[in-house]
Amino acid sequence: MSTGIIVQYIGFQAKPLSREYTFHVRGAAEERDFTLNIANEAFISHRARYQDAPSICSERLQAELAAHSNNPAETQFVITAAELDSYRAARSPKTPQKLWGRKPQEDF
Repeated sequence: MSTGIIVQYIGFQAKPLSREYTFHVRGAAEERDFTLNIANEAFISHRARYQDAPSICSERLQAELAAHSNNPAETQFVITAAELDSYRAARSPKTPQKLWGRKPQEDF
């Protein structure tokens, strides 16, 4: 993706089956609006958090822009369950390594 592009989050609309997130993209030659949808079921089942949704959509949009030289043919995308799982896994806290291992059992 080139550095001359600006991606702006506009907002969301709650629909009966999904939440629709809108982004405005300005480039050197044109301006376009993109819509990304996350199913309401993803929020209900806790696979996605409401406060993370704009970031999830932004990452997908950035990937689409990069893959298509800032000019994807489509302007509407649906966030998949796999994308939600990948986002959550990348941000889940890692279990810390213990400094000392488990005390060995001595056999008397």
